Amino acid sequence: MNLNDPIGDLITRIRNAQLRGRDKVSTPASALRARVLAVLQEEGFIRAFAEVEKDGHKEIEIELKYFEGAPVISEITRVSKPGRRVYSSIKDLKLVRNGLGVCILSTPKGVMSDTAARAANVGGEILCQVY
Repeated sequence: MNLNDPIGDLITRIRNAQLRGRDKVSTPASALRARVLAVLQEEGFIRAFAEVEKDGHKEIEIELKYFEGAPVISEITRVSKPGRRVYSSIKDLKLVRNGLGVCILSTPKGVMSDTAARAANVGGEILCQVY
């Protein structure tokens, strides 16, 4: 299957699995997906993720996180899409839900959260927002 937007696919898989109340979800493995999932894990939105091999293909298995039966991720949206890339300098980067959410950026120093990007004083492409 040819995917034009791997991050959009990852976000949709997470959103659909949480709507169904699943504990785990799997997605095809890639370095960019792993870096985005690492940021989600650091910020406490998912429990864990691990790369596994199924039928000769590498996949990433994601353990979703719930609090009192409700998903920790209340909303996850893709900002920069293949048809319209969205870039932001660090001074123009807005807080997500007054600091309660996280904006994940792809910067020259790697994929990081908006707070880490502010600390590193580097802007980049806004991949998604999570809250």
